[in-house]
Amino acid sequence: MAILLVPLLVVALAVIVLVADLVPAGGTSRGLGALTAIGLFAAFVATWFVPSGVAYAAYSNDGFTEAVQRIVLAAGALSALASIDHADEHFPRRQGEYYLLLITSIFGMTLLAGARELVTLLVAFETMGIPQYVLAAMHKNRKTGIEGAVKLYLTGAISAGITMYGASFLVGTAGSTQLAVIAATPPDAMLAFGALLVLAGMGFKLGVVPFHMWVPDVYQSAPAPFVAFLSVAPKAAAVAALVRIAAHAGSSLPGLWAPVVIVLAVITLTVGNLFALPQTNVRRLLAWSGIGHAGFLLIAFAIGTAEAYAAALFYLATYVAGNTGAFFVSEAVGSKVGDEVSGWNGLARRSPGLALAMLLCLLSLGGIPFVAGFWGKLLLFRTTWNAGYHSLVVYGALLSVVGLFYYLKVARAMYVEPAVDPSPIPVGRPTMVAIVLAVAAVVGLGVAPGGFWDAAVQAGTGVELLERPQLAIPEAGSPAVLGDFPLRKEKGARPRQADPGVEGFPFK
Repeated sequence: MAILLVPLLVVALAVIVLVADLVPAGGTSRGLGALTAIGLFAAFVATWFVPSGVAYAAYSNDGFTEAVQRIVLAAGALSALASIDHADEHFPRRQGEYYLLLITSIFGMTLLAGARELVTLLVAFETMGIPQYVLAAMHKNRKTGIEGAVKLYLTGAISAGITMYGASFLVGTAGSTQLAVIAATPPDAMLAFGALLVLAGMGFKLGVVPFHMWVPDVYQSAPAPFVAFLSVAPKAAAVAALVRIAAHAGSSLPGLWAPVVIVLAVITLTVGNLFALPQTNVRRLLAWSGIGHAGFLLIAFAIGTAEAYAAALFYLATYVAGNTGAFFVSEAVGSKVGDEVSGWNGLARRSPGLALAMLLCLLSLGGIPFVAGFWGKLLLFRTTWNAGYHSLVVYGALLSVVGLFYYLKVARAMYVEPAVDPSPIPVGRPTMVAIVLAVAAVVGLGVAPGGFWDAAVQAGTGVELLERPQLAIPEAGSPAVLGDFPLRKEKGARPRQADPGVEGFPFK
């Protein structure tokens, strides 16, 4: 049970928040948000105290599991902190529901990160997704909020059906729900069809074109602190799910997926960046930007090496810092002047601290030296170039330049345009702390990325890439047994050796 410490801590936090909410006047207390943020931060710290390298039939805790859990918990803790002011103002009597649903979604993500069995993975995936449908509709008095929530629900339900249908082909072909057995199955038409359907279902959470139709409306209308979480954490979980399915030695799935994933990545990069150019609403601009960033993550997954998974984890960490910070600032500014870019005119004179925080986050998202996003894109491009996809690197770099145009549109409004109202914009203390933490991560990852990259490399090589545990794979003609669980892998098993080609930070 020690390897389940992090998911169990999240469940315990949910129970504590539920009990606290039942206390008289507990639902109107800002303390629920503080309790949630502190509890998620405690679970984040606990990831360093869980036994690593231990695997059971349905769940394992390796470096990759820990890295994804840290990304998700960090995003959740920041979102909970920034939600204190928002929830107290907009739905003071429903704070317990809000935080409980947020914690439930995070629980699904922490469990999904280490799933080694298909049923476990799919149940965790839906545990993550269902609370998000309700959270997106928390502003039930807003017409646009309900419309966005309905789009999220309908596309989510359809994608869940597609994923389950594809999973049935994988299980039927492999004769087992064990991911390693599915990966070891010789490729055929049924396996390829099932793999593509699962990829389509996971693409919904990533916001990949053509599964992106829910993103702009939800990002514009849902509570901004929740959107900050929604824009990053489900992407990490979806990447984790795809990696867990495909990342096994000798797996045929990466070869089946790679051509389709590359095409989706190119289309997603193109649509996300070009459709962001004409946006005049800051939150819709960030939504289309997020679709473009999903394309970069797809590139790493298509390569399918340990270095590529490390680059994806590092990219996710930089994206969490930059995107959550941008949404937190948009919450603080948008609640006073609206989300139109014109309302941000002269922000640098009104609130120079907020303008500087937004500028740093936008520079990180655009990949400008030397903030976090620069290293994220540079390391991803380096990995892609080493894998032989030279034209893809050139195309991605060109679209990164395109992205600078719409990011600098907001910067121009803040620093060049005259202010309509010179009065400062008030910001609640919890929201300000969340902004400071996000910006600190943007600057810290930009100034000293080496240690984080080394940790990402260890996590990337921690996936079952170099060796596969001995599994009872049904022989041809023998009855297939669903969930044919292997013996547990002992903690003292021989550790995997990191890929010597990706050890150490490459840019010093």
